[in-house]
Amino acid sequence: MKWLLRIVLLLIALLVIAFLILRVPDTDPAEMRAKYGGEPSQFVQIGDGVTVHLRDEGPRDAPAIMLLHGSNADLHTWQPWVDALKDRYRVIRFDQIGHGLTGADPAGDYSIENFVADIDEVADALGLQRFVIGGNSMGGGHAVAYALAHPDRVDALVLVDAGGASIEPEEDEDGGNIGFTIARTPVLNQLMKYITPRSMIERSLRETVSNQAVVTDAAVDRYWEMLRYPGNREATIARFSGGWNSFDAAEVASIKVPALVIWGEEDGLIPVEAGLWYDRQLPNSRLVVYDGIGHLPQEEAAERSAAYLAQWLDEQDLTSADK
Repeated sequence: MKWLLRIVLLLIALLVIAFLILRVPDTDPAEMRAKYGGEPSQFVQIGDGVTVHLRDEGPRDAPAIMLLHGSNADLHTWQPWVDALKDRYRVIRFDQIGHGLTGADPAGDYSIENFVADIDEVADALGLQRFVIGGNSMGGGHAVAYALAHPDRVDALVLVDAGGASIEPEEDEDGGNIGFTIARTPVLNQLMKYITPRSMIERSLRETVSNQAVVTDAAVDRYWEMLRYPGNREATIARFSGGWNSFDAAEVASIKVPALVIWGEEDGLIPVEAGLWYDRQLPNSRLVVYDGIGHLPQEEAAERSAAYLAQWLDEQDLTSADK
C-alpha cells in the first residue's frame, strides 16, 4: 500500500506543479482600461451596479445604430463598421456584462433577460428613443430578444451570424472551436478560471473565422487579455453552462421592422442554415451571404459588409435618435 500512496502523492505533486506553471492570472483592470479604454471610450453607470464600457460616435441628432458583440468578443469587433458609418449615423457599441472592460455582472446574472435590460438601460442613459439594433453571434440573439421585448424602440434589425435560430441541435454546436467546447464541458470548464493559455485563444479564434488575415497578434492579445479581465472567465463558464437560447418561429415572425441578415457562408459555429431560417421567419428581411467568410463578417469582409450595411440603412426611413 505504501507504493500506491507514493504514486498518488507523486501524481498530486505533479498536478500542483503543472497548475502553477500553466496558471494564467487575471489582467490588471487599470492597465486594461489604459490600453483599451482610451478616447472615445466612456464608462457609464447603469442599474444593478454595472459600469458599462461604451463608445458613442457620430452626430448626436443622426439616426442611431447600436451594435452588440458576440460571445467572448468586445466592442472593438465593430471598428470597421463604425469607421464606415459614423459620419452619417450615431453608432453606439458597448461591452456586454461578462465581457471586455465592463466585466462581471455583480449579481452573476447572465440570463438573456438581464442582457436585454442592460441594452435598455444603456439606451436610456444615452437618451435614445428609437434606434437600429444589430448584433453578431450571441449579440445577434440579444438584438432579437430586445426587438421582441421593446418593439416601440426599434427602427430596424441587423443580424450578423446571429444566435437564437431554431435549427437542429447538431447544426448549431461548437463547430470544433476548442475554447467553446471546453467552456461547455462540466468539470473541465472549471480549469478555465485559471488556465487559459494564449495559444488556446489563438486556436479558438482561427477556428471561428475563414479569413485568417484577421487573426493578428494584436487581435489575439486583445481576446486573451479581455477574457482574463477580472470576472470574465467565470462569466464565460456561467453563460455556457446555461445552454442555448432559441426563438420560436412565431416570435421572430412578429418582428415587423426592416431586417438585414448577414452571414458568412463558411461559418462553422452558427451555420448559414440559421441565416436562412431567420430570413424565412422575418417578414421584412433581406439576406446577404458572403462566400469564403466565417463567423465574423464585420471583420472578415469588413469593407464589403460595411458598404452594404450603409446602403441598406440609407434605404430605410429612420428617425433621429432622440425622437
